[in-house]
Amino acid sequence: MAEQEKVFVDGCISKRNDNAPDFVIVNQSYKVEEFISFLKANAKNGWVNTQTKRAKSGKLYTELDTFEPKAKTEPVTEDLGF
Repeated sequence: MAEQEKVFVDGCISKRNDNAPDFVIVNQSYKVEEFISFLKANAKNGWVNTQTKRAKSGKLYTELDTFEPKAKTEPVTEDLGF
């Protein structure tokens, strides 16, 4: 499977505070104008899916989730004449 080019989320910064309680996973900050432009440019059916990941360096980043499920195909049934 070929790896797609990453599309980083404009206007979003993700950070983990090591002193935060366990139930706080990540802190995110949004630069409103940039983030709104990103959302409008990448919306599909009114939604934008993202994933927050950890780089090899350990830094967190948020990227556009471009996964699209393959269309389901109906099995072909032949009339066997029974």
